[in-house]
Amino acid sequence: MTFLEALSRYRDELAWATLEHLALVGAAVLIASAIGIPLGVASVRRPPLRRWVLGITNAVQTIPSLALFGLLIPLAYVGGVGTRPAVVAMTLYALLPIVRNSYVGVSEVDPAVRESAVAMGMTDRQILLMVELPLASRTILAGLRVAAVTAVGVATIAALIGAGGLGRLIYTGLQTVNTPLVLLGAVPAALLALGADLLLGLVEKKLSPTT
Repeated sequence: MTFLEALSRYRDELAWATLEHLALVGAAVLIASAIGIPLGVASVRRPPLRRWVLGITNAVQTIPSLALFGLLIPLAYVGGVGTRPAVVAMTLYALLPIVRNSYVGVSEVDPAVRESAVAMGMTDRQILLMVELPLASRTILAGLRVAAVTAVGVATIAALIGAGGLGRLIYTGLQTVNTPLVLLGAVPAALLALGADLLLGLVEKKLSPTT
């Protein structure tokens, strides 16, 4: 079987697997952003928190993805098999670049800019939303790019715990020694990673402050 024959034969399955993959990545990155950006900001506001937040997120990155999936299986509510533990694991892996870049981006805002905002009577919340986050957007979006690309890769491994996605095609191909089927899952996964990086790169250029 050639690659084109595999593409024709598994066309519908490929389309569904791609949608599953996108859903897993999208959910993980959104959840990681909702958690990671506030944690990064909190680490700037409360320096003692920084060591704990960055230390824990760094520690998660040292755990092999297969081991992390295995650790999650026996846990209630967040564990088991299927989509839920996959999204939890992918979210944990996506946290580090988002937390770190959010911290760096906000901490590098010029103190003089903050002082000017305070002098204008802006509250801390207004300073964060209207001054610090916009100025830190380039750095934060760079973290989101790394998180998205990482999530695409981890999602392929999540097929081993029944989460679906393009990894299912890859592992089916490996089990049946079917190289075209392996490529049918691997090539779209690589394209998704490149596409996510390109798209977020364009958003970064669009939203970041002009220099």
